[in-house]
Amino acid sequence: MKTHDAQPIRRSSTVILQAALVVIGLAALAALLLGPRIEGRNIGRTNFEIYFTDPFLLLVYIGSVPFFVALYKAFGILNRIRENKVFTSEVVNSLRVIKYCGLAILGFVTVAELLIIFTSGNDDRAGGVMMGVLVAFCAAVIATAAALLERILQNAIDIKNENDLTV
Repeated sequence: MKTHDAQPIRRSSTVILQAALVVIGLAALAALLLGPRIEGRNIGRTNFEIYFTDPFLLLVYIGSVPFFVALYKAFGILNRIRENKVFTSEVVNSLRVIKYCGLAILGFVTVAELLIIFTSGNDDRAGGVMMGVLVAFCAAVIATAAALLERILQNAIDIKNENDLTV
């Protein structure tokens, strides 16, 4: 029986996942920059009116910072996986940051949902509220997964350290 080396598979998988993170980041950036320009209520408005007078848009831009931080940290974790350095405190700290970013996104979405519900006037709120619910659900899932992985990885590091001390 032949034994297969897992290193090329791990390397190609992490490169593909990192490429996917870059594509997701670029798509999100494009949506943030171009989305307000093509929105129906912004037709005929100047760039200043579009980008600097809408409090909801300001909230979206500030709320997108944790998203990009989490993508950056996930990219770094994939680098560590490729280098076979998963069981490090750096990866645990990155997972902790991703968890907090997910919780921050959840908070920003909650505030945005309240803004939509209470200040939208006669506009149709259902689409915006549903999109917010989906983003909040994804943020909660990511925060939960990061917290679980953080705890599991920290326990594995602690066990490894205890074994190194006894040997």
